[in-house]
Amino acid sequence: MQLIKSMASLLFVGMLIFSCKNEKKKEEVVQEPQKPNIIYILADDLGYAEVGAYGQKKIETPNIDALAKEGMLFTQHYTSAPVCAPARYMFLTGKHAGHAYIRGNHEWKERGDVWNYIAMAKDSTLEGQKPIPSNTVTLGHRLQEVGYTTGLVGKWGLGAPHTKSVPNDMGFDFFYGYNCQRQAHTYYPLHLYKNRNRVHLANDTVAPNTKLPKGADPNDPKSYAAYNLKDYAPDLMFQEVSNFVDQNSTNPFFLYWATPIPHVALQAPKKWVDYYIDKFGEEEPYQGERSYFPNQTPRAAYAAMVSYLDENIGKLVQQLKDEGIYKNTLIIFTSDNGPSYAGGADPEFFESAKPFQGEYGRGKGFVYEGGIRVPMIASWPGKIKAGSTSDHISAHYDLMATFGDIAGYEKPVGTDGISLLPTLLAEENQSKHDFMYWEFPEYGGQVAIRMGDWKVVRQHLKDEKNEPTLELYNLKDDPTEMKNVAEAHPDIIEKAARIFAEQHTNAEEERFRIPLIENGLLGD
Repeated sequence: MQLIKSMASLLFVGMLIFSCKNEKKKEEVVQEPQKPNIIYILADDLGYAEVGAYGQKKIETPNIDALAKEGMLFTQHYTSAPVCAPARYMFLTGKHAGHAYIRGNHEWKERGDVWNYIAMAKDSTLEGQKPIPSNTVTLGHRLQEVGYTTGLVGKWGLGAPHTKSVPNDMGFDFFYGYNCQRQAHTYYPLHLYKNRNRVHLANDTVAPNTKLPKGADPNDPKSYAAYNLKDYAPDLMFQEVSNFVDQNSTNPFFLYWATPIPHVALQAPKKWVDYYIDKFGEEEPYQGERSYFPNQTPRAAYAAMVSYLDENIGKLVQQLKDEGIYKNTLIIFTSDNGPSYAGGADPEFFESAKPFQGEYGRGKGFVYEGGIRVPMIASWPGKIKAGSTSDHISAHYDLMATFGDIAGYEKPVGTDGISLLPTLLAEENQSKHDFMYWEFPEYGGQVAIRMGDWKVVRQHLKDEKNEPTLELYNLKDDPTEMKNVAEAHPDIIEKAARIFAEQHTNAEEERFRIPLIENGLLGD
């Protein structure tokens, strides 16, 4: 009997020890920190100085400014390209324009009448842009591989329905928004996409570029009723942003919020438009002379769009706090390129690229600073020092490597970026680029390279009406690129020519090729 009692006692003690070990293991699992969530907010055509943290005086952006106060503001961050599609491609792949597949916008016109809004509504095979190769590896793929749930809400612009180049095939578990960037020329579209399928909206068919009816009074608000319908795409998108965060709050997620704001057309919520009408006073109506929709109060509408986006960013931050995940979330806010000059946008009135120039020829579509230098704010409570500023020179194509260091995947071979994590964490071991590279086949054909404070620019490389330029600027002494000193520094020009020769690869797509580069004449 005593032997049985002793055995029972030993068994009990053993069970206790086993139980304690199990409890300890459970405790260790619970205490293991979750990988940080990553939210990347990419505004569309937002200029370097169109938020308060970068000096904007007319448009109010208190929530974006709060992110800067709680995090780090970058003063020398660049887009990878001065227009939509290539900027997005290079962000997602970590490649600069000399190695990228997409180097400009490509509407894939050989399919038919792709600019016909009504035809696209009837035939989804006319939607979208030139697809990227099916074997493309995006940072979405890499994040999925290390356990992240990935979502994209907003504008895609890198493929087309019924191809292998839709977000769900390119590293995103969830997609909601515009597949086609031409469809995004109205904020009241007939449909958006949820994953691979159309979601039809309660909007009338009002095609982009529809002008005021003949005889309509441009000073009568009723004349603009057709341009403000029921289902406002940014409202629907933000609801999906909120849903995605809520549904993934207990596991690491990556959210790429590619908001179409403030890309024209000028369409904004009435409460914000009214606010800026009161602030700005009377103004000249924009009647859609060149493109997009008319607007009675274009400046008020533009400012309203930016403040509306800012309001939603504030709501998102509050949701993260309410769900207890704000401190474990890295938020990056930036823009895809410099400010637009089209559709009633007024970069001169807002000083959208200050201290740089943002008008046509210097803003969107051009490789001068106004077209490619963009705001970037990074907030990560407890990790990034609040109220800090960095003058580290960086670009969109650095994010592939940066997210790899944060999430735990290796940077793919053949990419061009450098991780910004040391800068974010205020560490001393930040690697630096020897050069920054841009190659853009549109707007006459352009290239640019920055080496320290020196920047070489070449314009009109595909423009038969103008002679190619050879420009050199010292950005430290001449940040607005007004004094071309190329003749005085042939050594800098020669160095840039060598870098171009080493970094440039022939574009696979014919429309992205620049003959002057292909013929090896860049340094001449």
